[in-house]
Amino acid sequence: MASVKTVSVEDLACPVCCEIFSFPVILSCSHSICKECLQQFWKTKKVRQCPVCRRRSSRGEPLCNLVLKNLCESFKAESPSGSEVICSLHNENLKLFCLEDEQPVCVVCRDSEKHTNHRFRPINEVALSYKEELKTALKSLREKLKHSKKIKAEFDNKVQHIKTQSKLTEQQIKEEFKKLHQFLKDEEEATITALRKEEEQKSQMMKEKLEEMNRQISALSDTIKDIEEKMNASDASFLHNFSVTMERTRISQQDPQMLAGALINTPNYFGNCAFRVQVKIQEILHNAPVILDPNTAHPHLTLSDDLTSLTYLRALDDPDAFAFIPCVLGSEGFNSGTHCWDVETRPRAGLETRCPAFGVYASCPKLFLGRLVGPYAFVYGSCPCRQNQRQMVNSNYVP
Repeated sequence: MASVKTVSVEDLACPVCCEIFSFPVILSCSHSICKECLQQFWKTKKVRQCPVCRRRSSRGEPLCNLVLKNLCESFKAESPSGSEVICSLHNENLKLFCLEDEQPVCVVCRDSEKHTNHRFRPINEVALSYKEELKTALKSLREKLKHSKKIKAEFDNKVQHIKTQSKLTEQQIKEEFKKLHQFLKDEEEATITALRKEEEQKSQMMKEKLEEMNRQISALSDTIKDIEEKMNASDASFLHNFSVTMERTRISQQDPQMLAGALINTPNYFGNCAFRVQVKIQEILHNAPVILDPNTAHPHLTLSDDLTSLTYLRALDDPDAFAFIPCVLGSEGFNSGTHCWDVETRPRAGLETRCPAFGVYASCPKLFLGRLVGPYAFVYGSCPCRQNQRQMVNSNYVP
């Protein structure tokens, strides 16, 4: 049997794709075509004919050309391997690069009609140039990957921070509502206590009135009984005591009257209950603290759990936070009216400066306790800040 080395590459090339056969099938006209190439050709032409001779194929599904298939596989197996790539058409090393087609070619391809008037460069020269270009692009991709990993790490930290923040906020919400529930419970107990006290007072008053009425009834019953006895006496005795007896019937006694305000003042407890609680809550809210917004806090500031105080300490960065100066905004703002609040400061060196443009801050170290954005702050001077102090801050909104 002849060696596959004596077979020409052209004999093993598909007439459609010009590559070595891949699963060749044989038509009724004896031409062999790659199965995939034939199916694509028939799909495009919508006619089952041979791509070479245009003869119609009478068979249903073309059979595999096993001899040609085995020959192609043997040829591929015995072809030189390694770093050198062989031209599938001419079995020559690919030493040139066609600039127009942008693909490696052999010296035979260079002289073929397909590459007429094309420009060529040594394949190693073009590969070096392309590698440099790709190296530059790869460097950019690596930088992008590094940056993406950094951003991802920040996002992971944010996700964890959100979970922690949510858990802490949930705990604070429960504590606040627990206080509110306790407040309502205390108000309920106080209201019920007042009701019981009024009940006791009204009951005692009615008891005293009933005792007085019992005494009056007893006295009146005795008078009636005595008069009835005198009426049963002899005529002489009856007439002798008639004047006195008649006078006793004329004793003026007022009829018992229900006391005014004897009943429980139900509307005072039921109808006004919600209103009184609302008034007390408003009194509490009237002196409500400024709630700080943790998302705007400078990364060097750490807020307390109740968001009403802060300390100078590094913390997690937030895109909404101040980055230039260590300060934090309140969670609520205003756009009209006059407002005031107390700022409690801890001992520190230097003076505490109160600036019209920036609110209250300490100069040593610079610790902004609150920034008032816009020309509406109205505060005064400087003062020593070596002890715990409470400072009044006034703000007038000026549009």
